[in-house]
Amino acid sequence: MDKNKSIQALQAYATGLAAQSLQHKTESKIFADQGYTKLGEKYAEHAAEEMGWVDQFIQRILDLGGTPQVLAAPAMPVFTDPVDYIKADLAVSHEQVPVLQQCVMSLEEDFKTYDIMRAYALDEEEDMLWSEQQLALIEKIGYQNWLIKQL
Repeated sequence: MDKNKSIQALQAYATGLAAQSLQHKTESKIFADQGYTKLGEKYAEHAAEEMGWVDQFIQRILDLGGTPQVLAAPAMPVFTDPVDYIKADLAVSHEQVPVLQQCVMSLEEDFKTYDIMRAYALDEEEDMLWSEQQLALIEKIGYQNWLIKQL
């Protein structure tokens, strides 16, 4: 087992996920402020869930004898239109889920890290499917009808 490889992967995902969590939290506030309570709650829960993954990654880094690093988050765009945000979030998922899957497979010698990262990858796939379902629903019932469902 290559501890450094595991630590590097965990640190990279902890950093990216912390930034993504903050973006979800910001968007949840924007959508709730616009009156889209359900969508605001969805993204607030998503932000909290992602910080839970960050906590697990940090703990595993510590278990492996590493020192977690607090890295600056890259600037991320802010969206006021929910559909634009779902599309942007889905684009990130389409790009990153295959990379994450490869990362998980590269960690199979470190069983615990593999299990944590595999569970995270499955969660990310579920999030990607939710976004795809929402966009398909918008196509079927229309944008305004979908927005009404988010109140």
